[in-house]
Amino acid sequence: MRHYLSILQTSMRERWHKPALSDYKGSTFTFADMATRIAKLHVLFEAMDMKDGDKVALASKNCAHWAISFLATATRRCVAVPILPDFATETIAGLTDHSESVVLFTESRMWEGMDVATMPRLKAAINVEDFTLLYAANEAYAEAAVKIEATLPKVYDESDKIAVTDYKFCDLDDLAIINYTSGTTSSPKGVMLTARNISSNIEFALRNIPVTDTDKIMSMLPLAHMYGMAFEFIYPISGGGHVYFLGKTPTPTVLMQALADIKPYLLITVPLVMEKIFKNKVMPTLNKPMMRILTSIPGINNIIYSKVRKTLLTTFGGNLRSIVLGGAAISLPVEKVMRKIRLPYTVGYGMTECAPLIGYSPWETFRLGSCGRAVTNVVVRIDSDDPANKVGEIQVHGENVMQGYYKNPEATAATFTQDGYLRTGDLGIIDKDGNIFIKGRSKCMILSPNGQNIYPEEIESKLNSMPHVGESLVVERKGGLVALVALTPDDQKDGNREELAELLEQNRLLLNKSLPAYSKIMKIEILEQGFEHTPKQSIKRFLYN
Repeated sequence: MRHYLSILQTSMRERWHKPALSDYKGSTFTFADMATRIAKLHVLFEAMDMKDGDKVALASKNCAHWAISFLATATRRCVAVPILPDFATETIAGLTDHSESVVLFTESRMWEGMDVATMPRLKAAINVEDFTLLYAANEAYAEAAVKIEATLPKVYDESDKIAVTDYKFCDLDDLAIINYTSGTTSSPKGVMLTARNISSNIEFALRNIPVTDTDKIMSMLPLAHMYGMAFEFIYPISGGGHVYFLGKTPTPTVLMQALADIKPYLLITVPLVMEKIFKNKVMPTLNKPMMRILTSIPGINNIIYSKVRKTLLTTFGGNLRSIVLGGAAISLPVEKVMRKIRLPYTVGYGMTECAPLIGYSPWETFRLGSCGRAVTNVVVRIDSDDPANKVGEIQVHGENVMQGYYKNPEATAATFTQDGYLRTGDLGIIDKDGNIFIKGRSKCMILSPNGQNIYPEEIESKLNSMPHVGESLVVERKGGLVALVALTPDDQKDGNREELAELLEQNRLLLNKSLPAYSKIMKIEILEQGFEHTPKQSIKRFLYN
Protein backbone atom coordinates (compact mmCIF):
# COMPACT_ATOMS: atom_id res chain seq x y z
CA MET A 1 0.00 0.00 0.00
CA ARG A 2 1.29 3.44 -0.92
CA HIS A 3 1.30 6.10 1.80
CA TYR A 4 -1.31 8.75 1.03
CA LEU A 5 1.24 11.52 1.64
CA SER A 6 3.53 9.95 -0.95
CA ILE A 7 0.68 10.14 -3.48
CA LEU A 8 0.06 13.76 -2.52
CA GLN A 9 3.78 14.57 -2.71
CA THR A 10 3.87 13.34 -6.33
CA SER A 11 0.74 15.33 -7.15
CA MET A 12 2.27 18.52 -5.72
CA ARG A 13 5.49 18.15 -7.71
CA GLU A 14 3.71 17.39 -10.98
CA ARG A 15 1.24 20.29 -10.69
CA TRP A 16 3.39 22.98 -9.05
CA HIS A 17 1.64 25.99 -10.59
CA LYS A 18 -1.87 24.53 -10.83
CA PRO A 19 -4.62 25.57 -8.37
CA ALA A 20 -5.09 23.22 -5.42
CA LEU A 21 -7.20 24.98 -2.77
CA SER A 22 -9.65 27.88 -2.85
CA ASP A 23 -11.89 29.58 -0.35
CA TYR A 24 -15.16 30.04 -2.24
CA LYS A 25 -15.32 33.70 -3.31
CA GLY A 26 -11.91 34.17 -1.68
CA SER A 27 -8.23 33.36 -2.21
CA THR A 28 -6.84 30.55 -4.37
CA PHE A 29 -3.65 28.64 -3.55
CA THR A 30 -1.57 26.69 -6.05
CA PHE A 31 0.31 23.54 -5.08
CA ALA A 32 3.40 25.78 -4.92
CA ASP A 33 1.65 28.17 -2.51
CA MET A 34 0.58 25.23 -0.40
CA ALA A 35 4.08 23.71 -0.33
CA THR A 36 5.62 27.08 0.58
CA ARG A 37 3.37 27.61 3.59
CA ILE A 38 3.94 24.01 4.72
CA ALA A 39 7.71 24.67 4.56
CA LYS A 40 7.33 27.84 6.65
CA LEU A 41 5.29 26.01 9.27
CA HIS A 42 7.91 23.25 9.40
CA VAL A 43 10.57 25.86 10.18
CA LEU A 44 8.36 27.25 12.94
CA PHE A 45 7.82 23.74 14.33
CA GLU A 46 11.58 23.25 14.41
CA ALA A 47 12.00 26.54 16.27
CA MET A 48 9.52 25.25 18.85
CA ASP A 49 11.51 22.00 19.17
CA MET A 50 8.61 19.85 17.97
CA LYS A 51 9.20 16.09 18.18
CA ASP A 52 7.96 13.21 16.04
CA GLY A 53 4.55 12.15 17.30
CA ASP A 54 3.71 15.51 18.88
CA LYS A 55 0.01 16.35 18.73
CA VAL A 56 -1.34 19.38 16.84
CA ALA A 57 -4.98 20.41 17.31
CA LEU A 58 -7.04 22.12 14.58
CA ALA A 59 -10.29 23.88 15.41
CA SER A 60 -11.75 26.32 12.89
CA LYS A 61 -14.25 26.59 10.09
CA ASN A 62 -13.47 24.86 6.78
CA CYS A 63 -10.90 26.88 4.86
CA ALA A 64 -7.78 26.48 2.74
CA HIS A 65 -5.56 27.47 5.67
CA TRP A 66 -7.05 24.63 7.76
CA ALA A 67 -6.12 22.19 4.99
CA ILE A 68 -2.56 23.57 4.76
CA SER A 69 -2.17 23.40 8.55
CA PHE A 70 -3.27 19.77 8.52
CA LEU A 71 -0.78 18.87 5.79
CA ALA A 72 2.03 20.73 7.56
CA THR A 73 1.28 18.60 10.63
CA ALA A 74 1.11 15.30 8.74
CA THR A 75 4.27 15.92 6.68
CA ARG A 76 6.23 16.71 9.86
CA ARG A 77 5.52 13.26 11.45
CA CYS A 78 3.15 14.87 13.93
CA VAL A 79 -0.36 13.70 14.88
CA ALA A 80 -3.27 15.86 13.71
CA VAL A 81 -6.15 16.38 16.15
CA PRO A 82 -9.16 17.82 14.24
CA ILE A 83 -11.75 19.31 16.62
CA LEU A 84 -15.19 20.51 15.56
CA PRO A 85 -15.50 24.30 15.68
CA ASP A 86 -19.13 23.78 16.72
CA PHE A 87 -17.98 22.66 20.16
CA ALA A 88 -18.00 25.25 22.94
CA THR A 89 -14.63 26.98 23.33
CA GLU A 90 -14.08 25.36 26.74
CA THR A 91 -14.67 21.95 25.13
CA ILE A 92 -12.15 22.74 22.39
CA ALA A 93 -9.62 23.76 25.03
CA GLY A 94 -10.41 20.61 27.02
CA LEU A 95 -9.90 18.34 24.01
CA THR A 96 -6.70 20.16 23.09
CA ASP A 97 -5.40 19.37 26.56
CA HIS A 98 -6.82 15.83 26.62
CA SER A 99 -5.02 15.04 23.36
CA GLU A 100 -1.78 16.51 24.77
CA SER A 101 -1.54 18.87 21.81
CA VAL A 102 1.39 21.29 21.88
CA VAL A 103 0.11 23.50 19.05
CA LEU A 104 -3.42 24.70 18.31
CA PHE A 105 -4.54 26.13 14.96
CA THR A 106 -7.74 28.13 15.50
CA GLU A 107 -9.55 31.41 14.80
CA SER A 108 -8.98 34.59 16.79
CA ARG A 109 -12.64 34.80 17.87
CA MET A 110 -12.49 31.26 19.25
CA TRP A 111 -9.15 31.79 20.97
CA GLU A 112 -10.59 34.76 22.86
CA GLY A 113 -12.99 32.41 24.62
CA MET A 114 -10.30 29.96 25.75
CA ASP A 115 -8.22 29.93 28.92
CA VAL A 116 -4.62 29.05 28.12
CA ALA A 117 -4.15 27.91 31.73
CA THR A 118 -6.34 24.89 30.90
CA MET A 119 -3.83 23.86 28.20
CA PRO A 120 -0.50 23.71 30.10
CA ARG A 121 1.34 21.76 27.34
CA LEU A 122 0.54 24.35 24.67
CA LYS A 123 3.59 25.95 23.04
CA ALA A 124 1.68 28.10 20.57
CA ALA A 125 -1.74 28.96 19.21
CA ILE A 126 -1.69 29.88 15.52
CA ASN A 127 -4.35 31.96 13.78
CA VAL A 128 -5.61 30.06 10.70
CA GLU A 129 -6.73 33.35 9.19
CA ASP A 130 -3.18 34.62 8.56
CA PHE A 131 -0.78 32.21 10.36
CA THR A 132 0.20 34.79 12.96
CA LEU A 133 0.68 33.67 16.56
CA LEU A 134 -2.25 34.16 18.92
CA TYR A 135 -0.16 32.84 21.80
CA ALA A 136 3.46 31.83 22.36
CA ALA A 137 4.70 30.14 25.52
CA ASN A 138 8.19 31.43 24.73
CA GLU A 139 9.17 34.79 23.28
CA ALA A 140 11.64 33.00 21.00
CA TYR A 141 8.71 31.35 19.20
CA ALA A 142 7.16 34.72 18.39
CA GLU A 143 10.52 36.04 17.15
CA ALA A 144 10.97 32.94 14.97
CA ALA A 145 7.54 33.46 13.39
CA VAL A 146 8.39 37.05 12.44
CA LYS A 147 11.79 36.05 11.04
CA ILE A 148 10.30 33.25 8.93
CA GLU A 149 7.91 35.68 7.21
CA ALA A 150 10.71 38.17 6.62
CA THR A 151 13.34 35.79 5.23
CA LEU A 152 11.66 32.88 3.44
CA PRO A 153 10.32 33.27 -0.14
CA LYS A 154 6.74 34.29 -0.76
CA VAL A 155 6.49 31.31 -3.13
CA TYR A 156 9.19 28.75 -3.84
CA ASP A 157 10.33 28.42 -7.44
CA GLU A 158 9.65 25.23 -9.37
CA SER A 159 13.39 24.47 -9.34
CA ASP A 160 13.11 24.07 -5.53
CA LYS A 161 10.07 21.79 -5.53
CA ILE A 162 11.93 18.51 -4.85
CA ALA A 163 13.83 19.91 -1.87
CA VAL A 164 10.81 21.81 -0.50
CA THR A 165 8.57 18.71 -0.61
CA ASP A 166 11.17 16.26 0.71
CA TYR A 167 8.82 15.16 3.48
CA LYS A 168 9.53 12.58 6.16
CA PHE A 169 6.08 11.36 7.00
CA CYS A 170 5.17 8.70 9.52
CA ASP A 171 5.16 4.94 8.88
CA LEU A 172 1.91 3.37 7.71
CA ASP A 173 1.14 1.85 11.10
CA ASP A 174 1.99 4.96 13.12
CA LEU A 175 -0.74 7.05 14.72
CA ALA A 176 -1.64 9.85 12.28
CA ILE A 177 -4.93 11.35 13.49
CA ILE A 178 -6.90 11.56 16.71
CA ASN A 179 -10.39 12.43 15.52
CA TYR A 180 -12.83 13.38 18.26
CA THR A 181 -16.36 12.22 17.54
CA SER A 182 -19.26 14.65 17.67
CA GLY A 183 -20.72 13.11 20.81
CA THR A 184 -24.24 12.33 19.54
CA THR A 185 -24.80 9.78 22.30
CA SER A 186 -21.96 10.45 24.73
CA SER A 187 -18.92 12.58 25.42
CA PRO A 188 -16.49 12.92 22.49
CA LYS A 189 -14.07 10.03 22.10
CA GLY A 190 -10.70 10.34 20.39
CA VAL A 191 -10.61 7.88 17.49
CA MET A 192 -7.00 6.82 16.83
CA LEU A 193 -6.37 6.44 13.10
CA THR A 194 -3.14 5.31 11.48
CA ALA A 195 -1.65 6.38 8.16
CA ARG A 196 -2.64 2.93 6.89
CA ASN A 197 -6.30 3.59 7.74
CA ILE A 198 -6.23 6.85 5.78
CA SER A 199 -4.14 5.51 2.89
CA SER A 200 -6.49 2.57 2.38
CA ASN A 201 -9.42 4.98 1.97
CA ILE A 202 -7.53 7.33 -0.35
CA GLU A 203 -6.25 4.51 -2.58
CA PHE A 204 -9.78 3.09 -2.87
CA ALA A 205 -11.23 6.48 -3.80
CA LEU A 206 -8.58 7.22 -6.43
CA ARG A 207 -9.14 3.80 -8.05
CA ASN A 208 -12.94 3.93 -7.99
CA ILE A 209 -13.65 7.66 -8.45
CA PRO A 210 -10.84 8.92 -10.70
CA VAL A 211 -9.94 12.61 -10.49
CA THR A 212 -7.86 14.77 -12.84
CA ASP A 213 -6.23 18.18 -12.53
CA THR A 214 -9.14 19.76 -14.39
CA ASP A 215 -11.68 18.51 -11.85
CA LYS A 216 -13.18 20.68 -9.11
CA ILE A 217 -14.98 19.71 -5.93
CA MET A 218 -16.76 21.53 -3.10
CA SER A 219 -15.90 20.97 0.54
CA MET A 220 -18.94 21.64 2.72
CA LEU A 221 -18.89 18.74 5.19
CA PRO A 222 -16.86 19.47 8.37
CA LEU A 223 -13.13 18.92 7.82
CA ALA A 224 -12.98 17.82 11.45
CA HIS A 225 -14.97 14.71 10.43
CA MET A 226 -13.29 11.94 8.45
CA TYR A 227 -16.01 11.92 5.78
CA GLY A 228 -15.32 15.53 4.79
CA MET A 229 -11.58 15.38 5.46
CA ALA A 230 -10.90 12.20 3.48
CA PHE A 231 -13.25 12.61 0.52
CA GLU A 232 -13.66 16.36 0.04
CA PHE A 233 -10.05 17.27 0.75
CA ILE A 234 -7.29 14.63 0.94
CA TYR A 235 -8.51 12.37 -1.89
CA PRO A 236 -9.22 15.06 -4.53
CA ILE A 237 -5.97 16.99 -4.08
CA SER A 238 -4.03 13.70 -3.98
CA GLY A 239 -5.40 13.13 -7.47
CA GLY A 240 -4.52 16.68 -8.52
CA GLY A 241 -8.02 18.13 -8.23
CA HIS A 242 -9.01 21.62 -7.09
CA VAL A 243 -10.89 21.90 -3.76
CA TYR A 244 -13.22 24.81 -2.96
CA PHE A 245 -14.08 25.36 0.72
CA LEU A 246 -17.52 26.81 1.41
CA GLY A 247 -16.57 27.72 4.97
CA LYS A 248 -19.77 26.62 6.69
CA THR A 249 -22.90 24.60 5.96
CA PRO A 250 -24.50 26.52 3.09
CA THR A 251 -28.11 27.59 2.80
CA PRO A 252 -29.94 26.03 -0.19
CA THR A 253 -29.56 29.30 -2.10
CA VAL A 254 -25.80 29.52 -1.46
CA LEU A 255 -25.37 25.82 -2.28
CA MET A 256 -27.10 26.10 -5.66
CA GLN A 257 -25.07 29.22 -6.54
CA ALA A 258 -21.83 27.48 -5.52
CA LEU A 259 -22.70 24.47 -7.67
CA ALA A 260 -23.31 26.75 -10.66
CA ASP A 261 -20.04 28.63 -10.06
CA ILE A 262 -17.72 25.72 -9.24
CA LYS A 263 -19.22 23.03 -11.52
CA PRO A 264 -17.93 20.08 -9.46
CA TYR A 265 -17.27 16.63 -10.92
CA LEU A 266 -18.44 15.00 -7.69
CA LEU A 267 -20.99 16.00 -5.08
CA ILE A 268 -20.67 14.50 -1.60
CA THR A 269 -23.48 15.34 0.75
CA VAL A 270 -25.93 14.02 3.31
CA PRO A 271 -29.33 12.63 2.21
CA LEU A 272 -31.16 15.51 3.91
CA VAL A 273 -29.84 17.98 1.32
CA MET A 274 -30.91 15.82 -1.61
CA GLU A 275 -34.30 15.11 -0.04
CA LYS A 276 -34.96 18.83 0.35
CA ILE A 277 -34.07 19.46 -3.29
CA PHE A 278 -36.39 16.68 -4.46
CA LYS A 279 -39.28 17.57 -2.15
CA ASN A 280 -39.13 21.25 -3.09
CA LYS A 281 -38.16 21.10 -6.78
CA VAL A 282 -38.86 17.68 -8.30
CA MET A 283 -41.74 15.97 -6.50
CA PRO A 284 -44.26 18.86 -6.85
CA THR A 285 -43.79 18.77 -10.64
CA LEU A 286 -43.96 14.99 -10.99
CA ASN A 287 -47.01 14.78 -8.71
CA LYS A 288 -49.17 17.06 -10.87
CA PRO A 289 -52.18 15.12 -12.27
CA MET A 290 -51.12 15.51 -15.91
CA MET A 291 -47.53 14.50 -15.14
CA ARG A 292 -48.76 11.39 -13.33
CA ILE A 293 -50.70 10.39 -16.41
CA LEU A 294 -47.77 11.05 -18.74
CA THR A 295 -45.24 9.21 -16.56
CA SER A 296 -47.50 6.15 -16.59
CA ILE A 297 -47.19 5.87 -20.39
CA PRO A 298 -44.22 3.71 -21.54
CA GLY A 299 -41.83 5.68 -23.73
CA ILE A 300 -43.29 9.05 -22.75
CA ASN A 301 -42.18 8.51 -19.15
CA ASN A 302 -38.57 7.98 -20.22
CA ILE A 303 -38.59 11.26 -22.15
CA ILE A 304 -39.91 13.13 -19.11
CA TYR A 305 -37.48 11.46 -16.68
CA SER A 306 -34.60 12.21 -19.06
CA LYS A 307 -35.58 15.90 -19.17
CA VAL A 308 -35.81 16.06 -15.35
CA ARG A 309 -32.38 14.41 -15.07
CA LYS A 310 -30.80 16.84 -17.54
CA THR A 311 -32.34 19.85 -15.76
CA LEU A 312 -31.12 18.64 -12.37
CA LEU A 313 -27.57 17.95 -13.54
CA THR A 314 -27.44 21.38 -15.18
CA THR A 315 -28.59 22.90 -11.89
CA PHE A 316 -25.76 21.02 -10.17
CA GLY A 317 -23.23 22.70 -12.47
CA GLY A 318 -23.33 20.45 -15.51
CA ASN A 319 -20.12 18.50 -14.81
CA LEU A 320 -21.29 15.99 -12.21
CA ARG A 321 -20.19 12.42 -12.84
CA SER A 322 -21.43 11.09 -9.52
CA ILE A 323 -23.32 12.02 -6.36
CA VAL A 324 -22.32 10.21 -3.16
CA LEU A 325 -24.69 10.30 -0.20
CA GLY A 326 -23.78 9.18 3.28
CA GLY A 327 -24.19 9.77 6.99
CA ALA A 328 -27.84 8.71 7.21
CA ALA A 329 -30.52 6.68 5.47
CA ILE A 330 -32.21 8.23 2.45
CA SER A 331 -35.99 8.40 2.14
CA LEU A 332 -37.09 5.43 0.03
CA PRO A 333 -39.76 7.38 -1.98
CA VAL A 334 -37.14 9.98 -2.90
CA GLU A 335 -34.63 7.28 -3.76
CA LYS A 336 -37.13 5.58 -6.07
CA VAL A 337 -37.60 8.83 -8.00
CA MET A 338 -33.83 9.32 -8.18
CA ARG A 339 -33.57 5.83 -9.65
CA LYS A 340 -36.36 6.45 -12.18
CA ILE A 341 -34.66 9.54 -13.59
CA ARG A 342 -31.29 7.72 -13.59
CA LEU A 343 -29.56 10.27 -11.43
CA PRO A 344 -25.92 9.14 -11.03
CA TYR A 345 -26.12 8.71 -7.27
CA THR A 346 -24.88 6.12 -4.81
CA VAL A 347 -25.09 5.74 -1.05
CA GLY A 348 -21.93 5.05 0.91
CA TYR A 349 -21.54 3.68 4.42
CA GLY A 350 -18.88 4.53 6.93
CA MET A 351 -17.93 5.81 10.34
CA THR A 352 -15.09 7.77 11.88
CA GLU A 353 -13.65 4.56 13.33
CA CYS A 354 -13.05 3.30 9.75
CA ALA A 355 -11.47 6.53 8.44
CA PRO A 356 -14.37 6.47 7.27
CA LEU A 357 -15.37 4.08 4.48
CA ILE A 358 -17.00 0.65 4.96
CA GLY A 359 -19.36 0.28 1.99
CA TYR A 360 -19.51 1.79 -1.49
CA SER A 361 -20.64 0.85 -5.01
CA PRO A 362 -20.41 2.92 -8.21
CA TRP A 363 -23.78 4.36 -9.16
CA GLU A 364 -23.99 2.10 -12.20
CA THR A 365 -24.05 -1.05 -10.02
CA PHE A 366 -25.60 0.43 -6.88
CA ARG A 367 -28.50 -1.60 -5.45
CA LEU A 368 -31.64 0.36 -4.47
CA GLY A 369 -32.00 0.69 -0.70
CA SER A 370 -28.46 -0.50 0.04
CA CYS A 371 -25.32 1.38 1.08
CA GLY A 372 -22.92 -0.40 -1.24
CA ARG A 373 -20.65 -3.40 -0.85
CA ALA A 374 -17.63 -3.80 1.42
CA VAL A 375 -14.71 -1.74 0.10
CA THR A 376 -11.26 -3.13 -0.69
CA ASN A 377 -9.24 -4.33 2.32
CA VAL A 378 -12.36 -4.49 4.54
CA VAL A 379 -14.39 -7.53 5.64
CA VAL A 380 -17.99 -6.94 6.73
CA ARG A 381 -20.03 -9.54 8.58
CA ILE A 382 -23.47 -9.68 10.19
CA ASP A 383 -23.75 -11.02 13.73
CA SER A 384 -26.65 -13.27 12.78
CA ASP A 385 -27.18 -16.95 11.98
CA ASP A 386 -28.87 -15.91 8.70
CA PRO A 387 -27.06 -12.72 7.50
CA ALA A 388 -29.15 -12.41 4.32
CA ASN A 389 -32.50 -12.46 6.11
CA LYS A 390 -32.07 -12.05 9.85
CA VAL A 391 -30.96 -8.64 11.13
CA GLY A 392 -27.79 -8.53 13.19
CA GLU A 393 -25.09 -6.08 14.15
CA ILE A 394 -22.76 -5.04 11.32
CA GLN A 395 -19.16 -5.81 12.28
CA VAL A 396 -16.00 -4.79 10.42
CA HIS A 397 -12.38 -5.92 10.16
CA GLY A 398 -9.57 -4.67 7.92
CA GLU A 399 -7.11 -1.95 7.06
CA ASN A 400 -9.59 0.90 7.50
CA VAL A 401 -10.29 0.07 11.15
CA MET A 402 -8.94 2.29 13.93
CA GLN A 403 -6.44 1.39 16.64
CA GLY A 404 -8.90 2.30 19.38
CA TYR A 405 -9.98 5.28 21.48
CA TYR A 406 -7.31 7.59 22.85
CA LYS A 407 -6.76 7.14 26.59
CA ASN A 408 -9.94 5.07 26.79
CA PRO A 409 -9.13 1.35 26.99
CA GLU A 410 -12.55 0.50 28.41
CA ALA A 411 -14.40 1.98 25.41
CA THR A 412 -11.88 0.35 23.05
CA ALA A 413 -12.40 -3.08 24.58
CA ALA A 414 -16.18 -2.71 24.43
CA THR A 415 -16.05 -1.73 20.74
CA PHE A 416 -14.16 -4.81 19.52
CA THR A 417 -15.24 -8.45 19.53
CA GLN A 418 -12.96 -11.14 20.93
CA ASP A 419 -11.78 -12.02 17.42
CA GLY A 420 -10.94 -8.38 16.59
CA TYR A 421 -13.99 -7.15 14.65
CA LEU A 422 -15.23 -3.59 15.19
CA ARG A 423 -18.79 -3.40 16.49
CA THR A 424 -20.41 -0.64 14.43
CA GLY A 425 -23.59 -0.44 16.51
CA ASP A 426 -25.55 -0.56 13.23
CA LEU A 427 -28.03 -3.31 12.45
CA GLY A 428 -28.42 -4.77 8.99
CA ILE A 429 -28.28 -7.63 6.54
CA ILE A 430 -26.06 -8.52 3.55
CA ASP A 431 -27.56 -10.10 0.43
CA LYS A 432 -25.95 -12.83 -1.67
CA ASP A 433 -24.19 -10.21 -3.84
CA GLY A 434 -22.59 -8.53 -0.84
CA ASN A 435 -24.86 -5.47 -0.77
CA ILE A 436 -25.20 -4.03 2.74
CA PHE A 437 -28.65 -2.96 3.95
CA ILE A 438 -28.83 -0.96 7.18
CA LYS A 439 -31.96 -1.46 9.26
CA GLY A 440 -31.14 0.90 12.12
CA ARG A 441 -28.93 1.56 15.11
CA SER A 442 -28.78 -1.07 17.83
CA LYS A 443 -29.20 1.73 20.40
CA CYS A 444 -32.23 3.09 18.52
CA MET A 445 -34.06 -0.20 18.16
CA ILE A 446 -37.34 -0.30 20.10
CA LEU A 447 -38.61 -3.59 21.50
CA SER A 448 -42.42 -3.74 21.29
CA PRO A 449 -44.49 -5.17 24.20
CA ASN A 450 -44.99 -8.40 22.24
CA GLY A 451 -41.26 -8.81 21.57
CA GLN A 452 -41.10 -7.43 18.01
CA ASN A 453 -38.03 -5.42 16.94
CA ILE A 454 -38.99 -1.95 15.69
CA TYR A 455 -36.48 0.07 13.68
CA PRO A 456 -37.61 3.72 13.94
CA GLU A 457 -35.44 4.86 11.01
CA GLU A 458 -37.59 2.78 8.62
CA ILE A 459 -40.77 4.50 9.86
CA GLU A 460 -39.10 7.92 9.75
CA SER A 461 -38.04 7.35 6.15
CA LYS A 462 -41.69 6.92 5.14
CA LEU A 463 -42.93 9.83 7.24
CA ASN A 464 -40.25 12.21 5.91
CA SER A 465 -41.59 11.79 2.39
CA MET A 466 -45.06 13.01 3.40
CA PRO A 467 -46.37 16.58 2.99
CA HIS A 468 -45.53 19.17 5.67
CA VAL A 469 -42.82 16.97 7.25
CA GLY A 470 -39.31 18.41 7.25
CA GLU A 471 -37.78 15.82 9.57
CA SER A 472 -39.09 13.29 12.06
CA LEU A 473 -38.06 11.13 14.97
CA VAL A 474 -39.97 8.13 16.29
CA VAL A 475 -39.75 7.55 20.03
CA GLU A 476 -41.38 5.26 22.57
CA ARG A 477 -43.84 6.87 25.00
CA LYS A 478 -45.84 4.86 27.57
CA GLY A 479 -45.63 1.66 25.59
CA GLY A 480 -46.60 3.26 22.26
CA LEU A 481 -44.84 5.06 19.41
CA VAL A 482 -44.93 8.82 18.99
CA ALA A 483 -43.57 10.68 15.97
CA LEU A 484 -41.91 14.02 16.66
CA VAL A 485 -42.08 16.20 13.55
CA ALA A 486 -40.22 19.33 12.50
CA LEU A 487 -42.26 21.16 9.88
CA THR A 488 -41.03 22.18 6.45
CA PRO A 489 -39.71 25.79 6.22
CA ASP A 490 -42.91 26.93 4.44
CA ASP A 491 -45.13 25.37 7.09
CA GLN A 492 -43.06 26.88 9.91
CA LYS A 493 -44.11 30.30 8.63
CA ASP A 494 -47.78 29.27 8.55
CA GLY A 495 -49.45 30.28 11.79
CA ASN A 496 -52.45 27.93 11.44
CA ARG A 497 -51.31 25.11 13.72
CA GLU A 498 -54.78 23.57 14.04
CA GLU A 499 -55.00 23.00 10.30
CA LEU A 500 -51.44 21.63 10.18
CA ALA A 501 -52.22 19.28 13.07
CA GLU A 502 -55.18 17.92 11.09
CA LEU A 503 -53.03 17.44 7.98
CA LEU A 504 -50.37 15.63 10.01
CA GLU A 505 -53.09 13.43 11.49
CA GLN A 506 -54.05 12.46 7.93
CA ASN A 507 -50.38 11.63 7.37
CA ARG A 508 -50.42 9.43 10.48
CA LEU A 509 -53.47 7.49 9.35
CA LEU A 510 -52.02 6.98 5.86
CA LEU A 511 -48.65 5.97 7.29
CA ASN A 512 -50.18 3.42 9.65
CA LYS A 513 -51.84 1.65 6.71
CA SER A 514 -48.35 0.67 5.51
CA LEU A 515 -47.08 -0.46 8.94
CA PRO A 516 -47.56 -3.70 10.85
CA ALA A 517 -49.78 -3.48 13.92
CA TYR A 518 -46.91 -3.49 16.41
CA SER A 519 -45.19 -0.42 14.84
CA LYS A 520 -48.14 1.90 14.18
CA ILE A 521 -47.82 5.52 15.31
CA MET A 522 -50.31 6.54 18.01
CA LYS A 523 -49.61 10.28 17.86
CA ILE A 524 -47.71 12.99 15.95
CA GLU A 525 -46.27 15.93 17.90
CA ILE A 526 -45.06 19.11 16.20
CA LEU A 527 -41.60 20.17 17.40
CA GLU A 528 -41.81 23.93 16.91
CA GLN A 529 -38.12 24.66 17.46
CA GLY A 530 -36.95 21.81 15.21
CA PHE A 531 -34.31 19.23 16.07
CA GLU A 532 -30.78 19.76 17.28
CA HIS A 533 -28.23 18.35 14.83
CA THR A 534 -24.67 17.14 14.82
CA PRO A 535 -22.31 18.79 12.29
CA LYS A 536 -23.06 15.84 9.99
CA GLN A 537 -26.73 16.94 10.10
CA SER A 538 -27.82 13.82 11.98
CA ILE A 539 -30.46 14.44 14.63
CA LYS A 540 -29.13 14.19 18.18
CA ARG A 541 -31.51 11.35 19.01
CA PHE A 542 -30.40 11.02 22.61
CA LEU A 543 -31.93 14.42 23.41
CA TYR A 544 -35.45 13.22 22.57
CA ASN A 545 -35.65 9.69 23.99
